[in-house]
Amino acid sequence: MSKLHNTEDKRVLRQRMLADSTPRTTVSFYKYHQIEDPQGFRDGLFARWNELNVLGRTYIASEGINAQISVPTENFETFVEDLFTIDFLNGIRLNTAVDEGKSFYALKVKLRNKIVADGIEDPNFDPSNTGKYLTADEWNQQLADPNTVVVDMRNHYESEVGHFEGAICPDVDTFREELQVVEDILQNDKDKKVLMYCTGGIRCEKASAYMKHKGFENVYHLEGGIIKYARDAKANNLDIKFKGVNFVFDERLAERISDEVIAACHQCGEPFDHHTNCLNLGCHILFIQCNTCKEKYENCCSEECQNITHLSEEEQKELRKKTPVVRNVYKKGRMPKLTK
Repeated sequence: MSKLHNTEDKRVLRQRMLADSTPRTTVSFYKYHQIEDPQGFRDGLFARWNELNVLGRTYIASEGINAQISVPTENFETFVEDLFTIDFLNGIRLNTAVDEGKSFYALKVKLRNKIVADGIEDPNFDPSNTGKYLTADEWNQQLADPNTVVVDMRNHYESEVGHFEGAICPDVDTFREELQVVEDILQNDKDKKVLMYCTGGIRCEKASAYMKHKGFENVYHLEGGIIKYARDAKANNLDIKFKGVNFVFDERLAERISDEVIAACHQCGEPFDHHTNCLNLGCHILFIQCNTCKEKYENCCSEECQNITHLSEEEQKELRKKTPVVRNVYKKGRMPKLTK
């Protein structure tokens, strides 16, 4: 019987990935499509990809598939050929990474209620009634139109390190809360063209359908998101209107799109735009830390966390039992600045 789940310790898998010199191609894709048997589809996909040594994270739901994966470059052609044997994925757009690197260390294919958690309960909402795609060139042209409003459909920690010029960047932690926030922000702009973008296209595609559902008529979204835009703009010598880095949800955490550094270290305020997680597992907060502060605080967000990491592993475990770990995402403008 084919292996259908990971059985090895994630720390072992991560060390193996870091030591492996095999060239890999990082790729993402998504498709909204009704899947009748998500469990069966999920199991078959895991078995096939495990044979090809695919790593990464994929969500399967009755509404479709959302995948961010890493494939050995020597197996990439075989992977694509196999993927295209699935009818609804035949010819699907594949977004290859702008910056390569060691992105994933394990293969995870998980079932979800939705491939993008949106909080939408309205039974009349049609996610297939989306806005119009814009190519990189068309996007640049529309950005120059004064009758447009541009919205970043990503979370605040993504837009903080990189965004399009003039974009509205809501201060939100999740996509589900952003939908309502954006609807409220744009209430007086229903006569304007609404341009939406995200990392690879999946969030802004659903968001464009949501805005049309809410009565907005001129809704557009960037085809393939920031990833495809950056590739196409460079290939066609277009002006790149995106400033900074593109936050990605894997081990790399960012892809460099332009030379501008628009963010700052959360500890000292020096220009910097790369996120990290606090080394104290009882905190693990996501924040921006420059190399100087990384050395000073030993990859921790505070002196308190730094001191905790100096305790024995058993002592740290005991502390975590007393204080349960919660999802600790850095909230823009709310993290206390440390004393140098």
